[in-house]
Amino acid sequence: MPHKQTKLKITGLHPTFAAEVAGVDFSQETGVPEDEFQELQEVIARHGVVKFPSTGLDDAGHVKFAARFGELDDVSPYTKLGKAHRLAFEQLFDVSNLVEDGSIAPLDSHRAAMNKGNSLFHVDSSFNPRRAGYSLLRAHELPPKGSGGATEYADTRTAFDELPSHLKQELLEKDYVACHSLFHSRKTAAPEALPGLNPEEHFMSRHRLVQRHEPSGRMNLYIASHVHHLEGVSPEKSRQLIDTLYKHACDPKYRVAIEWTNNSDLILWDNTCVMHRATGGDFEGIYVRDMRRATVHDSSSHAWGLNEQSTDRMGFP
Repeated sequence: MPHKQTKLKITGLHPTFAAEVAGVDFSQETGVPEDEFQELQEVIARHGVVKFPSTGLDDAGHVKFAARFGELDDVSPYTKLGKAHRLAFEQLFDVSNLVEDGSIAPLDSHRAAMNKGNSLFHVDSSFNPRRAGYSLLRAHELPPKGSGGATEYADTRTAFDELPSHLKQELLEKDYVACHSLFHSRKTAAPEALPGLNPEEHFMSRHRLVQRHEPSGRMNLYIASHVHHLEGVSPEKSRQLIDTLYKHACDPKYRVAIEWTNNSDLILWDNTCVMHRATGGDFEGIYVRDMRRATVHDSSSHAWGLNEQSTDRMGFP
């Protein structure tokens, strides 16, 4: 059988996952052609994380491309009490160091404190009844080169594959349910900013700790900094197991840091098979770093976990 002709240039960024894809034409009014889009989905299923350099996308094009992958989340949980949204599209999350008027958030501000949670390895929206599938993060304005601020990813499929055999067997036999909390991860990252907050007094989303990643057919360790506890075990056992698995999945051999090099670079990842985190940089408090993310609701059979299907979503208003 002859090889399928393709315009895509795929460059691996890590031995087990992550790739850069060049050759996608985002300028077409009708969007990426369907055959090319199907090929992209195959690449994403295999690699989990894909960087598209210098896409040329604006906010409208970003939203349009993201919507090809499914129903989009929006920022309404964060604005329900009147907080202003800086961007023109509700489907774009403001992942920047800026406040509503476009100025840089002071390092001692509430926004800066909440951004600290992004420095922990996590998966987007696992704390909601319906979790996130794909995230598409685009650079709008980058700080000067050399200022740092790469986004780092961890391969949780390979992390599961390489667990010690006795631990893997335990996870498969026990089929643990993990309870995810946005308040837990934010308080872990910035306890001084949330002194009176008790995560146990708020909603937690329930998802199986080990799942089959449907696009690739591989087993996955669905772990994240949002995980507060495991159901049905003692607090001591729960914390010990969560810490062991999280540390294992964050091992440097499963990680890759992807640098942002140009405005309109876009990185797409599948939250159901990788964790990610923002790394720090010398730009903090000095230079603008304006990133914008579209988030696609998961549509797999694991999307709702063990939760009631509700439109309620967590957020810090």
